[in-house]
Amino acid sequence: MPKTTKSGQPKKEELPGTLKRSPAKAQRTFTKAHDSAVETYGEGERAHRVAYGAVKHSFEKTGDHWEPKDHKGPSDPRSKNPRARENKGETFGGVDYEGHSKKELYQRAADLGVPGRSKMSKQELARAIARKQD
Repeated sequence: MPKTTKSGQPKKEELPGTLKRSPAKAQRTFTKAHDSAVETYGEGERAHRVAYGAVKHSFEKTGDHWEPKDHKGPSDPRSKNPRARENKGETFGGVDYEGHSKKELYQRAADLGVPGRSKMSKQELARAIARKQD
């Protein structure tokens, strides 16, 4: 099912909840990527993965919405992996693992009240933040 209207605007009722609460640019990115992927691969999980991958290139999930990143680019190891379709690489639930230092992720974990954060690696911090935001 197309996620855009005939004029190219996102259909708000078709957007996932986190994107409904996100900037219009994130909504347009998701809907256009999704519709293109549906034409190529058909409706389903793959179209959603492609659409979220496009969003994660420019936006980072923060709480219950997506916010623009400082720099465009892959947010996690899976986005950079040519074998991502084979479930290679980790996504970290929309947390910009590649774009943040361990110190920045630690501060974000502290703001969210993640217990045990002082002993966590960068990957563990990103996982904990993603779990806390769900």
